[in-house]
Amino acid sequence: MVGEDVLGGQGGAVAEDPVLGERIRGLRKRRGMTLAQLAESCDLSTGYISQIERNLAYPSIPALVGIARSLGVTVQWFFGGAAAVPQAEQGYVIRRGNRLRIQYDGGIVDELLTPKMSLQVEMIHTRLPPGSESAESYTHAGDAVGFVVTGELEMWVGERHFHLREGDSCSYSAGEPHRYRNPGSREAVVLWAISPPSF
Repeated sequence: MVGEDVLGGQGGAVAEDPVLGERIRGLRKRRGMTLAQLAESCDLSTGYISQIERNLAYPSIPALVGIARSLGVTVQWFFGGAAAVPQAEQGYVIRRGNRLRIQYDGGIVDELLTPKMSLQVEMIHTRLPPGSESAESYTHAGDAVGFVVTGELEMWVGERHFHLREGDSCSYSAGEPHRYRNPGSREAVVLWAISPPSF
């Protein structure tokens, strides 16, 4: 069992947006699972999941992938935000201020650029502070394409290792174990496209 009881990437501060913890707890209870059952299912400690649910820690990316899988949803289900969208734009336009987001351990932030739960592709805008990483490798269904807008990104896909710089892109089967990190001294911004939507 992974002992990830260290508080999240913001020095243990309570999450700015409590939606993630509430969504995990609410879905877990609707599924009739205890904290211990969820922890065993996704190989995490009960204390770590409790901290995430109470917004005392941010999950790592692989941890949230495991939690989502154990609860029968994709990570996309947990993206949250409260901005109102004009009816004429619903399902078509995502304004910059209306992006749904998730913050992870280490300060990594994902923002959803496509309408939630629609289309055959999802696009994600990721910001990675210097030195941040997705931690251990993880997998999900579909194919992924990444484009480095600014900064640099190290990628591991299976046994392969790549060092991408601004303007570089990569594509891979998301079913292969993969992870990434920002080795640079400034924030990296990466655009991801995943088809079908599986993250």
